[in-house]
Amino acid sequence: MSVIKINAIDVPAERGDEMASRFAARAGQVEAADGFEEFQLLRPDDGRSTWLVYTRWRDEEAFQAWANSPAFGQGHGRPQGPGGPVSTGSELWSYSVIQNALPKTQ
Repeated sequence: MSVIKINAIDVPAERGDEMASRFAARAGQVEAADGFEEFQLLRPDDGRSTWLVYTRWRDEEAFQAWANSPAFGQGHGRPQGPGGPVSTGSELWSYSVIQNALPKTQ
C-alpha cells in the first residue's frame, strides 16, 4: 500500500496568508513526480500554528526520488520571498497506509 509523508510546519498566524500564497505559486510541481498519488495543504482552524502538508506516494522509493530531485530542491530553496522563510520550524512524519475507506457509490 501507499506511504504517507506529512510535513508539520510551524507558521506564525500573521504569516499564514503568505504560506498559502507560496504553496499556490509552486502548484503543479509535485503532481508530475512518478509515484505521486495525492497532495493536501491543511491550514489549522483551531488556534494552532502547525500547518500540515500531506502527500501520498506509491512507495518509499517514489518519495525518495522526489525528495532528491531538482524540482524538490527548487521548491524548497531558501530564502523564499522578501520576508525570508515563513515557517519557524518543521518535522517530517512518515506513515504506511494500513486501511483505506472510500465513500460507497450508489
